[in-house]
Amino acid sequence: PGSQFKPDARSKCVPSVFSLKMAGKIQQYVACKKALTQFIGKQNCAPIMVRLAWHDSGNYDKRISEWPACGGATGSIRFAPEINYGANAGLAKGLKFLEPMKAEYPAVSWADLIQMGSACAIEATGGPKIPMKYGRVEAADSSACPEETSRGTGGNAGLPDAMAPFGCGAQDAPTHLRNIFYRMGFDDEGIVALSGAHTLGRAFKDRSGTVPNASGEENATKYTKSGCPVRHDATSGDYMPGGKSWTEKWLSFDNSYFTTLAEKQANPELIRFPTDEALFQDEKFRPYFEKFAASQEDFFEAYSRAHKKLSELGAKFEDGGFTLPEE
Repeated sequence: PGSQFKPDARSKCVPSVFSLKMAGKIQQYVACKKALTQFIGKQNCAPIMVRLAWHDSGNYDKRISEWPACGGATGSIRFAPEINYGANAGLAKGLKFLEPMKAEYPAVSWADLIQMGSACAIEATGGPKIPMKYGRVEAADSSACPEETSRGTGGNAGLPDAMAPFGCGAQDAPTHLRNIFYRMGFDDEGIVALSGAHTLGRAFKDRSGTVPNASGEENATKYTKSGCPVRHDATSGDYMPGGKSWTEKWLSFDNSYFTTLAEKQANPELIRFPTDEALFQDEKFRPYFEKFAASQEDFFEAYSRAHKKLSELGAKFEDGGFTLPEE
């Protein structure tokens, strides 16, 4: 298991060069996490930080043992051709947000920085604190990018689709979700819990292409126009208008994704994809859906576990990895 500091095997009294370097490294990680959390809160960019990290780790294939061919949280998404896959449209902006952080805190690997951004985003928007582990080795170049069809899907290196036709060949949404997430090692509870992160963010015509709403005030819904109190602190903040959201307060991490979907009458101003409806229509998904709709505490607990697992898929941790001191 990872630890905060690696003990010096040669002496219990005099710190080794290794332990001193490790202490300095951890200080950079702590400072980076603080700066990143503040940046995300100011820029209202939590959704793209979550999406960037998920799409980096979401191509993991448990059937492949070699690293980095197995995919996962390696930081390979920063290279072409992967960043240019259709499912990753718009994520270059997320990488641009992180570039100044990487320059200021060079000890933080790209693989760690991408996953750190997602965990900070969840916490900055009112969600649970994810018990993160760091020390991921970053992919060195584009040779680490998985080929688009390498996961048995029609494209996008095995990332999930919102609606048919499903790249994995599934004929319905529940089967598609299981095909994609079972390949990563998740169970039904994990699938439903991770889906709950759609409480954050929006879809755009000029990104995923799954909704008719592009970016811009003229394309906004009543919840994505400028000035809506969508943050968890009930303020609007400054954000790019447009797109369509799953929830009314799409910069607040809570269980409203489930409570909104539980309403019998769909709100035309909000997203409801087949993969969303699958969570309450499928008999095996439904108990978890109802549990999370009834209890935000239960959702946060399950989500935190699933997020941590997703953030570590395929990761190669240097010296077993490490955690950060409690704040």
